[in-house]
Amino acid sequence: MTTATRPVTAPRQPGLDRPVAMRLAQDEYARFAEQLHRLSADDWARPTCCPGWDVHAMVCHVVGMAEMAASPVETVRQMRAAKRAGGVFVDALTDLQMRKHAHRSPGELVTLAEQVGPKAARGRRRTPSFVRKRRMGVEQPTDSTRQHTEPWTNGFLIDVILTRDTWMHRSDIALAAGLDMVLTADHDGVLVADVVREWAQRHGQPCTLTLHGPAGGSWSFGDGGPAYELAAEEFCRILSGRGAGEGLLGTQVPF
Repeated sequence: MTTATRPVTAPRQPGLDRPVAMRLAQDEYARFAEQLHRLSADDWARPTCCPGWDVHAMVCHVVGMAEMAASPVETVRQMRAAKRAGGVFVDALTDLQMRKHAHRSPGELVTLAEQVGPKAARGRRRTPSFVRKRRMGVEQPTDSTRQHTEPWTNGFLIDVILTRDTWMHRSDIALAAGLDMVLTADHDGVLVADVVREWAQRHGQPCTLTLHGPAGGSWSFGDGGPAYELAAEEFCRILSGRGAGEGLLGTQVPF
């Protein structure tokens, strides 16, 4: 069962304070690169939950997305190419990012991830306020069906989504390779709490939520309603469309 997302008229803005968002961005790029060092030679060919993508392809996308965040010139180049490709914009964008680096070896990708991560964090941090407040030119999907869209500010993409995307793919790769994902309250817990806040805003119903693990916590929204209890990482994977969610867990949040 999927709970319908309430219509959004004003472009969605980040709910995180900017200094916090930029700290999460910098640390997430570092954690992603660190996890790549834990992959064995065989792990790079393992399939992920994203159809048609193995671990190697997923890393190519993450590196390509970080390159976009690092450079305004690269941002324009990638966005123009994605628009020319047609279809769903975000799918065209991620596909061209993946194909750009598909020829690279695992070792080259690890080196690139280490090099581009700090540049991407710096590029996002330097984005002027007037740019971040602007509405994106293309409405973005709010769920995995790609059938529901909403307007975003550039700031929501830059401050929130680019970090969530890297975090979720770190989870995807850990799951594919059978690794334990490194989770801490001061990093992952802050990111998850922002997802919880947005999820509650999107469904607008009373409920209680308990998430287990280092990134977890407990929340209560309104009086009464259903109670949900699960692991923090599982909660985020369900909300991203990677798992089936019943009741209010059917309300997806973009990653």
